[in-house]
Amino acid sequence: MEIEDPIKTTVEELLKVLATENVIGEIIETDDKVLVPVTKMGLAFGAGMGEGTGPSADSGGKGAGAGGAAGIEPIAIVVVFKGLSGPTGVKVLPLTSPGPIARTIGEIGSVVLDVVKEQRESMKTGKKEKKEAEEGEK
Repeated sequence: MEIEDPIKTTVEELLKVLATENVIGEIIETDDKVLVPVTKMGLAFGAGMGEGTGPSADSGGKGAGAGGAAGIEPIAIVVVFKGLSGPTGVKVLPLTSPGPIARTIGEIGSVVLDVVKEQRESMKTGKKEKKEAEEGEK
């Protein structure tokens, strides 16, 4: 056995795991929509080899090893509605709960939206009062 064989075999097997069909899952088709599962992959790989001599001239050895691991996590489903075209015909449904940053951004977004609404109302009221004041002066 050559020293490179375990490394080559491990890399070949890990490349099989990285195939596109493992990231974009098998498409599911219904009467009115197409569902496309999407996953996230993590991959780790390590290899090593060495050789050494023993106390006598004919003793010693060499060895090699390789290993790898992969993890696959479903993260979303893309739903394509057959009867709708454009952006309204596509919806992404996340399968993971949002992290703390995403939750914070969502909360800030709703607060900002409320502030913008209040400012718009205030501006409308201010313009209306100004217009009424100008008409009263005439």
